[in-house]
Amino acid sequence: MRWISAIMAATLVACAPAAPPVGPETANHSYDSSELDKNEGSESFDWQQNFPSWYAAVEPYQIIGTDKSGIFFVGTEGLGMYFIPTDAGHIVIDGGMPGEGQYVAAAIRKLGFDPGDVKILLNSHAHLDHSGGLAELKALTGAKLVANEGDRSALEGGFYLGSEEDSSMNAPPVKVDRTIADGEQLTLGDVTLTAHLTPGHSRGCTSWTMEVEQGGQSYQALFFCSATVAANRLLGPPQYEGIVADYRKTFAKARDWKPDIFLANHPEFSGLAEKRERQKAGEPLAFVDREGFPAMITMLEQAFEAALEKQTLKHNAIMSN
Repeated sequence: MRWISAIMAATLVACAPAAPPVGPETANHSYDSSELDKNEGSESFDWQQNFPSWYAAVEPYQIIGTDKSGIFFVGTEGLGMYFIPTDAGHIVIDGGMPGEGQYVAAAIRKLGFDPGDVKILLNSHAHLDHSGGLAELKALTGAKLVANEGDRSALEGGFYLGSEEDSSMNAPPVKVDRTIADGEQLTLGDVTLTAHLTPGHSRGCTSWTMEVEQGGQSYQALFFCSATVAANRLLGPPQYEGIVADYRKTFAKARDWKPDIFLANHPEFSGLAEKRERQKAGEPLAFVDREGFPAMITMLEQAFEAALEKQTLKHNAIMSN
């Protein structure tokens, strides 16, 4: 569990476009919305300089599965993008930062697949570090984008909901071809994924589960959207109406989840690099971790309540002046 402690020490500010001084590599203090205000509207903000791991190449690899089936990692050191092949075409979850669509396509080729066979693109949530490469990837593959209605306006408008005036958080607009509801299943060939609406981090934040086999055993994999507060305003005014209730719905829903494999859109949240090293050392089920997600969601909930208290105290102090 060392990786969980390390992530919490970094205050769980990844998994969203956060205030530039705060990120998975640099953070050692709690999120302060005033830090974001200093950079509001900064079109020239250099994301690569401030978050180099989001751009650092990683050789693609199979997380779990048999032969050419299962789940593959096609992301960067700091951004989780996932490739799921099926016998009727393929699925990609998330597109990384703007300009990284080509990177994902190249990773798919390295694995021995044709990006032109990708039929479905999924997005965990409409923040530029996960949606930024989708328009390019869609153009390269011809795939259809599936997302929850709550994130549709942000994806198609290319903005961060509630911070539309901050152009540094913009992403290339991308058309949503199909919306998917909580509990709805999406099937392509021999693979079925179930959508789980886990809002708060974004209005349409969607997590996905699927069954995957290896060694004659079946495992449930969870691609968790996020539940960090990061750059979100919880009040005064909130990032979007109902955000606090949405976070609490997500914690209530996910509190008892115990997936066999926990995957996140920032790899450090699920200890992916450490598990990959164990896999390379000969541990075939290195990514099976039934305690990882329950421990993480508990700490995310505690971090949310602390952030809400901090933002409430700050808001009340401002209003009393």
